[in-house]
Amino acid sequence: MPGPGEYRPDRTEGITRVEDLPQPKVLKRSRDFKRRLCPRCDHRAYRHRRMERVLHDVGDPRSERPVDLHITYSQHFCSRCEKYFNADMTDLALPGSNYTHRVVSTAVRLVVENGLAYRVASWHLWRDHRVFVPFATIQNWVEASGEKRRNARRG
Repeated sequence: MPGPGEYRPDRTEGITRVEDLPQPKVLKRSRDFKRRLCPRCDHRAYRHRRMERVLHDVGDPRSERPVDLHITYSQHFCSRCEKYFNADMTDLALPGSNYTHRVVSTAVRLVVENGLAYRVASWHLWRDHRVFVPFATIQNWVEASGEKRRNARRG
C-alpha cells in the first residue's frame, strides 16, 4: 500500500480499447413503490410497472473503479388524470440525465473554480474520480449553470 505522497501510476494510462478499462462497481438501489400520490392531483396511483435506470456516479478511489447505480423504480398510472409518472429520483439526478448530482457539481467546480478547460476537466474526472464524462457534456453543464459568465464579469 503506497504511503502519503507516494507516486502511484495510473493503471488505465495507455489503454486504447474501452473493453480493457476496469469494470464498474454496480450498486443496486430501489425506488419501487406500490402506491404514490399523483404530482398533479394528489390522487393515490397504483404501480403500473417496474423499470430500471443506470446512473454513473463518482468512482471508488480505493478499488480505482467506476461506480454505476442501477436503480429499479416504479412507474405509476393516475386513473383520475389518466397520466403516467415515475417515482421521484430528483434527489439523485436530474430527469433524463445519465450522471448523479455529485458528478455534475464536481465537473462544474473543476471548470469554474479551478479554471480548467473542458477537455482537461474531463480527463481529471476520469483520473481522479473514475467517471468518464464527455467534455461537451461538461460544457453544457457549465453553460446551464451560468457560473462561467458570472465569474468572467467579476474578474
